[in-house]
Amino acid sequence: MAKPVSKVLVINDEKMVLRSLTNGLNSAAKHLDNPFGITFTGVTSAQEALDVLGTDGDIQTVLIDDNLYALNGAKHSEQKSALELVHCIHNLRPELGIYIMIDEAKQDEVVDVLFSEAIEGYFYREERDYRGWFRIIHAQIRDKSRTPFYDALHDYVLMAKDAWHTPGHSSGDSLRGSPWVNDFHEFMGEHVFRADLSVSVDQLDSLLHPTGVIEEAQALAAKAFGARRTFFATNGTSTANKVIFQTLLTPGDKLLLDRNCHKSVHHGVVLSGAHPIYLNSSVNKKYGIFGTVPKKAIFEAIENHPDAKVLILTSCTYDGLRYDLPPIIKAAHEKGIKVIIDEAWYGCARFHPAFRPTALEAGADYATQSTHKVLSAFSQASMIHVNDPEFDEHSFRENFNMHTSTSPQYSMLASLDVGRKQATMEGFKLLSRTLELVSELKANINASGVFRVLDLDDLLPEEIKHDGVQLDPTKVTIDITKSGYTSEEFQKELFERYNIQVEKSTFNTVTLLLTIGTTRSKVSRLYDALMRIAREARPPRRLHRAPDIAGFTGLKFLPRDAYYVAGEMMPMIDDEDHPNPAMFGRICADQIVPYPPGIPALVPGQVITEEILSFLLGLMRSHKRTEMHGVVFDGYVPTLRVLTQAEMSQLKPLVE
Repeated sequence: MAKPVSKVLVINDEKMVLRSLTNGLNSAAKHLDNPFGITFTGVTSAQEALDVLGTDGDIQTVLIDDNLYALNGAKHSEQKSALELVHCIHNLRPELGIYIMIDEAKQDEVVDVLFSEAIEGYFYREERDYRGWFRIIHAQIRDKSRTPFYDALHDYVLMAKDAWHTPGHSSGDSLRGSPWVNDFHEFMGEHVFRADLSVSVDQLDSLLHPTGVIEEAQALAAKAFGARRTFFATNGTSTANKVIFQTLLTPGDKLLLDRNCHKSVHHGVVLSGAHPIYLNSSVNKKYGIFGTVPKKAIFEAIENHPDAKVLILTSCTYDGLRYDLPPIIKAAHEKGIKVIIDEAWYGCARFHPAFRPTALEAGADYATQSTHKVLSAFSQASMIHVNDPEFDEHSFRENFNMHTSTSPQYSMLASLDVGRKQATMEGFKLLSRTLELVSELKANINASGVFRVLDLDDLLPEEIKHDGVQLDPTKVTIDITKSGYTSEEFQKELFERYNIQVEKSTFNTVTLLLTIGTTRSKVSRLYDALMRIAREARPPRRLHRAPDIAGFTGLKFLPRDAYYVAGEMMPMIDDEDHPNPAMFGRICADQIVPYPPGIPALVPGQVITEEILSFLLGLMRSHKRTEMHGVVFDGYVPTLRVLTQAEMSQLKPLVE
C-alpha cells in the first residue's frame, strides 16, 4: 500500500540559513514519529516558491521567513513582503497550511499584521526548535487529514457489536448464507452491511442534529471548500437545491432563474411557491447544446426586478460552460439579491487554480455541489456550502430536516468525509494529472482526422461570445459528424465492442467526463478505440438533427398553483400524428423534462405552443435514448396534464 508523502516548503533568501533550517527539520523528521512522510525542502525566493507550488502536488505546508524580498524584487517592509507572499500562495493553493518565521523582538508588530490572514501560526527564528516546529507542522497535517465521521464508523464496525436495531438485515446476517440472496451479500461485500447502521448508534452522531463527528466532518469540509458553513446531503444536489429555496423563498417571492437549471431547481420553485422570472439560456443550435444566459440579460433582469429575493445560475453547465461570476454576483448583491450557484458539476474547482474562482470565491451566498460527480464520494452524496452573512440556521435546519431521511446512509456520509480529505491532501496533484491527460487526449483525438474536440469558441453561441464565459477542460465534447455513425450507433459501438461508456450525447456529439479517477490506461484504451473507428473510414452520413431547442414561453400562473390542480390529460398528437392543435395555448400542469440533461421544456403554469409541442415530439422520435419525464402514454399516444378551463378561472393570473 502506498504511503503518503508530505513536503514542507521552506522559503528563506539566505542559502546558508536555508540549508541549516532544512537540515535541522529533516533530522527531526527522521527521529520522530512521521506517519505522513513529512520532508522539508527549500527555495530562496518568493517567485521560486510560487513556481514550485504550481507544479509539486506533494507540498502540504509552507514555512515563510518574514524577511523575504517582495515578489518584484524591491525591498519592502519585512511583514509586508511576507504578507504579499501569503496572499499569492492562498490565491494559488488555498488548501496549504502556512507558517511564518519571525524575530521575537518584532513579535507584536508582525503578529498583529498577520493575525487576520489565512496562516496557521508562527515560529521564532532564533529558537531553531526543530523538533517543536516539526511536531506543530505534523499536528497541522494530521488535523487537515482527519476524517472524524469515517474514523468513528470504521472503529464501530470493528467493534463487532450485536445489532438489536435497524436496519433489518442486521449487519448482513439476514442475507449471509441464504440460498436465495447470499450472492448479493458476497457481491456487495461484508463491510457494506456492517457499516449500514442507524441513529441508534450514538457515537456516530445524527445528520439531522449533528453535535459530534458529523459536525466535525462538516466543519473540516467548510474550511476545505472555503465556506462559512457546510452541510452534508444524502439525497443529491437535487434535494440540496430544494432546501435552499424553501429557506430563502416564501410563496409569491420573486426569483431570477436560469432556464438552464436542473429540474430540481424548478421543483424547488413549486415547493416554495415562488414567482420565477425565467432567463432564457443561449443555445448552440449547431450542436444542440445549452449555453449560459447572456450576461446582458442577467443584468437587465437584476435592474428590472430589484424586488427579487434570489438569483440562481448553473455554473458550470453539463457541457462545461461557466459564467464570469464576480460581476454578476456583485450586481445582484447591490440590489440585495441573494445568489445561489448550482455547482453540481464543479465540486473539484477549489483545489486547482485552473478551475478557479469557485462560486464562493466569486461571492456567492450558497453553492450546491454533487461531490459524487467529480470527486470520490458515493452517488447521491452532495454538499451545501453557505457564505450568506444573514444565514438563518434555524429556518435552514427545519427545511433540511423536512427533506432528509431520518435513516441516512452512513457509508454515503463517510464517502463525503473521505472525499473531502482526498481533495484537500492530493486534489491539486490529481487534478494536475487529469489536466495533463485532457491535453494529451484532445491532441490525439484531433489528430485522427475524423473526430474533433470542440473548443470554447465552438461551444459558445454568438450572443455570449464576449461574456467572459470559460470552459471546464475536464468536459470533453467530441464532434462525430465525419465518423459515419449516428450518435446512438457510435455509443453502441464504443460500449459493445470497446467496453467504453460515455457521459452524454447530442445528435452529432458525445461528451466524456474526465475526473481525478481517470487513468492513463483508460485514456489509451479510449484513444485506441477512436483510432480503430477512424481507420474504418466510413463515408460521412447526413445526421438527423435534433429539433431546435424551444425557447421559454409565457408563464400564466404560479408554478405551485398550476401543479396542485387535478387537471386533465390531453394527447400531444392528433389523429394524423401531427402536433395536436387543441393543445396550443393550454397551460401545462407538470414539468416536462428531456433527460439528459434534465432541463425542463415546460414547467407548471407555462403556456404550451406549437413550437414547444413540435420540439418535444421531434425529440421523442429522433433521439430515442432521451427520457421524457412528465409525459404519460395512453397506449401509444403521448399525453400531457393540462389545466381545465374551470381550474384556470379559479386561479389568479400572474402579472409580469
